[in-house]
Amino acid sequence: MHGIGILGVVLVGMLAGWIAKRVLNRRHGLFANLIVGLLGALLGGWIADGLEIQFGGFLGSLAVSTAGAVLLLAVLSLLRRR
Repeated sequence: MHGIGILGVVLVGMLAGWIAKRVLNRRHGLFANLIVGLLGALLGGWIADGLEIQFGGFLGSLAVSTAGAVLLLAVLSLLRRR
């Protein structure tokens, strides 16, 4: 996450986790949102870098983090069903 600082990272993580929770109709709290969002940010950032997708600032970081968080929750839900 380029250029948003540590507080921005935490805010993006919480928002990305919350959006992913709403998209996939999950129920978990603020701390879980933060963890899912931060892990989603790592996953989304890794995928974006691998695909050479440029992102920056708050909105770019939020979009990439949210996509990663949604992907993370979807994969976890598929693994739980097995």
